[in-house]
This record gives sequence, structure tokens and C-alpha cells, in this order.
Amino acid sequence: MKLRPFVQAALMRAFLAFLFCVSSVFAAKPNVLVIIADDLGYNDVGFQGSKEIATPNLDKLAARGLRCTNGYVSHSFCSPTRAGIMTGCYQHRFGHENNPAWLPESTTAGLSLNETTFPQLMKQAGYATGAVGKWHLGAHPQFHPLKRGFDEYFGALGGGHQYFPGDKGGVEYTIPLNRNGEDTAQTKYLTEQFGDEAAAFVGRHAGTEKPWMLYLAFNAPHTPLQAPKEWLEKMKHIENEQRRTYAAMVGAMDAAIGGVMTKLDETTQTENTLIFFVSDNGGPNLSARSVNFTDNTPLRGAKGDLYDGGMRVPFLVSWPAKIKPGVYVQPVIALDFLPTALSAAGSTDLTPKNLDGVNLLPFLSGEKATAPHETLFWRTGGPGGLNAVRRGDWKLVRRGANAPELYDLAADVGEAKDLAGAKPEVVKELVAAIAEWEKGTIKPTFQSPKGGKPKKKSSQPAS
Repeated sequence: MKLRPFVQAALMRAFLAFLFCVSSVFAAKPNVLVIIADDLGYNDVGFQGSKEIATPNLDKLAARGLRCTNGYVSHSFCSPTRAGIMTGCYQHRFGHENNPAWLPESTTAGLSLNETTFPQLMKQAGYATGAVGKWHLGAHPQFHPLKRGFDEYFGALGGGHQYFPGDKGGVEYTIPLNRNGEDTAQTKYLTEQFGDEAAAFVGRHAGTEKPWMLYLAFNAPHTPLQAPKEWLEKMKHIENEQRRTYAAMVGAMDAAIGGVMTKLDETTQTENTLIFFVSDNGGPNLSARSVNFTDNTPLRGAKGDLYDGGMRVPFLVSWPAKIKPGVYVQPVIALDFLPTALSAAGSTDLTPKNLDGVNLLPFLSGEKATAPHETLFWRTGGPGGLNAVRRGDWKLVRRGANAPELYDLAADVGEAKDLAGAKPEVVKELVAAIAEWEKGTIKPTFQSPKGGKPKKKSSQPAS
């Protein structure tokens, strides 16, 4: 049957409109969501193998994304890791090697103003930017998130906070929450409130002209150990009281993340949202105080250490529209988030030339079969402190003036058998690599609140 001309024209317009919609979907820049847990143990989520702590929402995220089994952060404690994520560079290059004290008068203790930040670059790429949660990158007003590239901010500006409204504690942990530069009230359990704010941001920006970037930084499950009764009840199978409370905090964080994921689903944004999830460091081990409530199995060490338990963390990347689910085994690092997000946004031209992070997309997609990084570095305590370097499966740890230790992570993930004596040529090569890397670093520009260099034994910095 021959169609009339006006019918043919109408069908053609409808077909072209359909093609335009389809092409727009596939050409659209993805939203970017960076989620950071605080002091989460390596084996304390379901997708890492935990049988004690149920994390159904993070498990769901892992199932539809890539679980990076050799995923690292760039430091073994809090603020320096966040500085690395914010810049895509080893924070040692600009002196952010310690935790800044809560000093609103200090123009030094914070993320250097000379550094271009992740949200600043995403804004240049056409994104609306928001941050929710723990900041810990400087207390002076010049370091405020709104001054560092974020359009919106809600959270706690210090290194931690009490979880329940009205609880007493130190100044840093009881300051008012902050909304866009103004004091605002804490109205509920803090992890839940952060989740609500993040979900609201996702909903508010759905369907708008700009894609969005959201930096969601929980202070959970960092101390103080405080959890709602309903979550303690859900973890009653755990006998140790501190371990039970910690597990309840992890469960509450998982539920808050679930609320954000539900909002993504409800607003049909899941498919085209690039999500990164990490902990800022390994779980703490305060054995000196008879406290050990995290599980970093099978890794050696804990927060503050340069064995893998200090900075090898649960690490997820999800982008359903572009990345197939599975497991990725090559070493990656949270410094990679920034260049990967810029590439996903089609804005590689904005990528600074001096980054230590790399664009992971061609590696995660299988386009490139090689490792994203030849070598990864860590240092605490400034020059002369503690160093670690990983090249392939070889990991060298140098604890100040002590003899270097060498481990084969492929055969010895727990770093139990020191092979330095058997492989002197590898030790020499990796020590030389550290020396070359350190030429591009500087001394810390401020000290952690407790001051001094890390102790020889495992220790937990203040935040």
C-alpha cells in the first residue's frame, strides 16, 4: 500500500527524532559519582568475602561493575589520600603528606591552593559539581569546598564528627555541619543524613542540561564507634561489642549508598553514571589499646602501615553503559579517578600534563591488555620515613634506616616471606626507583595533629 506524502513525511520525522534520541543517549556525558568510605577493612564487605557483615547494596554495585582486586589508594591514612584523589597526583609532590589539624586560622594546613582540583576540571568539562560528607582538606575558609571547585556542599569540614546529634566530643568532632558555607543542623544519624543529601543531589540534577559530579565522602566507619540500635540488632550475631558496633556502622553506610543507588534507578540515571568506590585507607588496628575491630584479611598490616593492609582497599568501578562487569586484576590507584572521569566526559584535552593517575577506560574495557601502571609508590613521614613501591608483583617496603624488605605478592599476598636476601638485584632496582621518584616530591608542608613521624610499629594517625 502506497502511503500518502504527508504520512511518509510524518513517519520520517518520527524516525529521525528516534535516531536523535538514541544518539543523544549514547553521546551523553556520564554522571560521575565518587564514594569514599573511611577506615573500612579490606575484608569487611560482602563482595570482598565477608561472612559477618552484609553489604547488599555494595555487593550489587560490585556485581554490575568491576571489582579491582589490586586497587590501592595513594596513602595509608586519611587526608593525604583525599588530596591525591582531588588532584590525580601523588600528594607528596605538593607536601600534603599528613593530616591537617583543625586550625581555621591556618592558611597552610590544607590542600595547596596551587593545585587544580578534580571538581574544577569537571566544571570546565561542563559539569555541575557537588560534595557531601567529610572534607578534611583544610579548615581555613580558603580551603572550603566551594572555593575548590564544588557548586554545592553539605557535610563536616573536619577530620571526623559525632554520629548522633548533640553528642559531646572534641571541637573538631562537634562543629556544626556546613551547607554551602553556612552552619546547619545535624538532624539524624550522620551516615543516614549524608546518604539523604547525596540522594537529594542526584534527584535534583536528574534531567537537567548539565551532567553532574558528586563526591560522597562518608566518615563511616571511622571512630567514634556509634551505631543506631536497629543496626546493632542486625549485627547481634557478632559477639565482640566493638566489632559489632563497627559492623553496624558499615551496614548503615551500605544502606545510605543503597538510597543513592535507588535514586539513580528511579531517575533512570544508573546506566550512564560512572561510579568509583574505595576506602581512604585500610582498616585500623589499635592493638596497643586492646582494640582490633576491623578485618584486613588476607593482607598484612593496617591503617598507617605501608604493607598492603594500609592502602590496598575495596575498589569498585561501575559504568553499565560502557564497562562490562567482572574482575580486574592489574594494579590501579585512586589517582586514576580524575583522568578516567575526564576521558569519560570526552574532555581529555583538560587533563593536566603532570598527573600520576592514568585513564583506566581502555584498560578496563580490554582495549589495552597491558598494566595501567608500571610502578606505584607510597611514603609516610617525609623523606627518611617509610617507603613502599610496587612494580609488577614485586613489592618493596623500606622502614626508615632498616634494611629493605621484598615480597612477591603473586605468591605471598600477606607479605610474610621476605625475599630481599634472595633477590638483591630486584631490591637494588626498586630502591633506585624510589630515589628517582622522590626527586619529584617535597617535604611535608604541615604536620599531623599529633606531630612526628610514624612509629616503627603499626599505628593509627588521628584521623
